[in-house]
Amino acid sequence: MTIRTGIIGASFARQAYLPALRAIEDVELTAIASARLSSAQTAADEFGIPRVYDDWQRMIGEQKFDLVCIATPTVYHAPMTLAALRAGAHVLCEKPMAMNQAESAEMLETAESLNKLHIIGHELRFNPNRRKIKTLIESGAIGDVRHANIVNISASWGDPASHATGHWLARSDMGGGRLGANGSHQLDLLRFWLGDIGKVGGQVATLAAARLDKDTGAAWTASADDQFSFTAEMQSGSLCSVFVSSAARHGTGNQTQIFGSEGTIMLADGDEKLLVARAGEDFQDLSQRDANADLPGLGAGIWNLSFVALMQELTAAIREGRQLTWGATFADGHQCQIAMDAIRRSSIERRWVAL
Repeated sequence: MTIRTGIIGASFARQAYLPALRAIEDVELTAIASARLSSAQTAADEFGIPRVYDDWQRMIGEQKFDLVCIATPTVYHAPMTLAALRAGAHVLCEKPMAMNQAESAEMLETAESLNKLHIIGHELRFNPNRRKIKTLIESGAIGDVRHANIVNISASWGDPASHATGHWLARSDMGGGRLGANGSHQLDLLRFWLGDIGKVGGQVATLAAARLDKDTGAAWTASADDQFSFTAEMQSGSLCSVFVSSAARHGTGNQTQIFGSEGTIMLADGDEKLLVARAGEDFQDLSQRDANADLPGLGAGIWNLSFVALMQELTAAIREGRQLTWGATFADGHQCQIAMDAIRRSSIERRWVAL
């Protein structure tokens, strides 16, 4: 079976989606759409895509797709997903799933009612180290998980003049902000490892709101969050603390620490070493190598590499007419959306919020 595939968005898709899909033999890259026709054309030229659009609605209306992959600003996720599903396609939607849980609920309900496969771009579920963490926890290797700490500090927005005026990631009306961009990944991993979330208490802030255009120096104001933190009480009883900021001048990367009654797990993205210790023992390096690491033409970093396994699983499920074995479905994306909405509510109301 040849899987006719359409792409909406030509930025992150060009970095991750298209190189991954090119590595799968039975995928036909049929068309690509982007708000900027030049961006779509550049991606089409690089990956041999025959049809180029600057109108995603026209693309969906004119072409027949088995799969549509959506890598656009968050504000467009719901309308694009719903249109693709109703046109008969399975859908990969980038995270965060939607602007709010009302949108994500409609996306999930529509996908299930039409019996279409649905997956969110939480590619880290396919990273071997993070899958190993799930196996270790489920096997009882570190006993009962008592608490987990995740810290992610970057300097991507620390310089006020680092981006162009009105960049969508700095606009709340476009669904920008670190909670959606990074927090959705952290929430999904916590659920992947530890099960559902019971309550959250958090703070969402914009620390570097005063911005300067990177080319002209003109002043503009960011409205989306560049820092957030939250504590999640899992239904299992584990307590999880997450702190994420893009407003620093020096980044420290992502560090994950999971503490159990009988041991500890640590993983940092600086070296991607998975270190595990049982009580009374030294840490051992249990790092896992990605089976797709040697494929040509992939972008650097675990984000791009992990998308290969995601695309392999998704296209295999389409080809074989089965449900997904791995991956975050729209049901997972919806639960993540509920959690993000609760964190924002907690920040405003200064209280714990039950999910």
